[in-house]
Amino acid sequence: MSIEFLINFTPQETRVALVEQGVVQELHVERIANRGIVGNIYVGKVVRVLPGMQSAFIDIGLDRTAFLHVADIWSERHNGEGGRPIERILSEGQSLTVQVLKDPIGTKGARLSTQISIAGRLLVYLPQDKHIGISQRIEDESERESLRGRLTRLVPDDETGGFIVRTMAESASDDELAADIAYLRKLWSEIRNGASGRKPPSLLYEDLDLGQRVLRDLVGDETSRIMVDSRENFQKLSAFAAVYSPKVLPLLVHYAGDRPIFDLHNVEDEIQRALARRVDLKSGGYLIIDQTEAMTTVDVNTGGFVGARNFDDTIFKTNLEAAQTIARQLRLRNLGGIIIIDFIDMENVEHRDMVLAEFRKALSRDHTKMSVNGFTALGLVEMTRKRTRESLAHLLCEPCPTCEGRGEVKTARTVCFEILRELLREARQFNAREFRVLAAPHVIDLFLDEESQSLAMLSDFIDKKVSLHPEASYTQEQFDIVLL
Repeated sequence: MSIEFLINFTPQETRVALVEQGVVQELHVERIANRGIVGNIYVGKVVRVLPGMQSAFIDIGLDRTAFLHVADIWSERHNGEGGRPIERILSEGQSLTVQVLKDPIGTKGARLSTQISIAGRLLVYLPQDKHIGISQRIEDESERESLRGRLTRLVPDDETGGFIVRTMAESASDDELAADIAYLRKLWSEIRNGASGRKPPSLLYEDLDLGQRVLRDLVGDETSRIMVDSRENFQKLSAFAAVYSPKVLPLLVHYAGDRPIFDLHNVEDEIQRALARRVDLKSGGYLIIDQTEAMTTVDVNTGGFVGARNFDDTIFKTNLEAAQTIARQLRLRNLGGIIIIDFIDMENVEHRDMVLAEFRKALSRDHTKMSVNGFTALGLVEMTRKRTRESLAHLLCEPCPTCEGRGEVKTARTVCFEILRELLREARQFNAREFRVLAAPHVIDLFLDEESQSLAMLSDFIDKKVSLHPEASYTQEQFDIVLL
């Protein structure tokens, strides 16, 4: 299976598209003004300790204080269930070295841990923990034991710290593993030396930028090409690969064409489709994806698909195609948290099992941690997908200022009735000579036509003149009443 990475650099942002067999599967966007901070290490200051929540708020220099739970305090997590309460571990004003586990999302601040981990290409270094672990994605038990034995031989017993073997280390040589160990130990030494004497809040270590993280974390054996559209950044990534990932170096290609790289591979169109609420299926069916604060819902509809021999087959084929498309959309849009999927109802139990199996198979290509439950009594599929960063929609969009994120606006008639009530309210409080209504043209047109009698009756009742003035710049719900 051929995988390509397209990396688009501009001075303001970096965008990466993962293309699998010609189809865009993932999009990553990093803006210079608000880079993600997962993996960054800070000297923070304890601002507040909350015994009732067994958590604390830590100032690390961001707009919002970050969140630290007692379970993420390393020394306590390793003391079993008898660990001390957080109020006996931390105190307000205390300095603390912490690492960011999750970026700030929505109204939530960043989540922190006091257990430090530093990722290399092949290994993750745990400076506080004498432990050797193996990535869960390496499933072969003999391979896991072989890697554990090789790493044990490379790590001297008298040195502190442990390691987690990453998936990409499966085919690595002992020399490559030793080089990664030396690099990570040196990096930790520099971080630790830099922390001495630093006053909180202070940044000690910043993770790699998006382009470098792609080379470190995402490129694998199935990657055939990495296209970069900036010569300066191509040279920067080549230098990074030459030192830390020589196997990746031959895959890097500088794209120097006149046509933008994302236009050439239809990525821009995919971005627009990934922001739409409706996703059309090739069969004629479609999905409706709604993202809310608490969860994401996906509704499957047959639409115009009538190609199968009978209705049951139509539903089954639509659900099979939807299962594959939903898995891709979750990656493409980076949807996380609780996800509820409403497949079209299937009475055939075998069909339901086959759709669920196809869905799980399609999800298996996603490297994000998730869990999928079977069909509920209501015929819904419940799942969770780990939320590590903002979704594509939250990153690129903002709530509509007209409807304030509701997705609907009040009708012109509803606004007319609100204006009539407000006129009556104003007339009882102020003795004005005349009331002038400023509103959107659609609302004024309705007052001049169908609701003209209602306005005339109110004008007679309050015994005041009411004049109308259309404002083209007003939204449909916006209006003002001016006292003259």
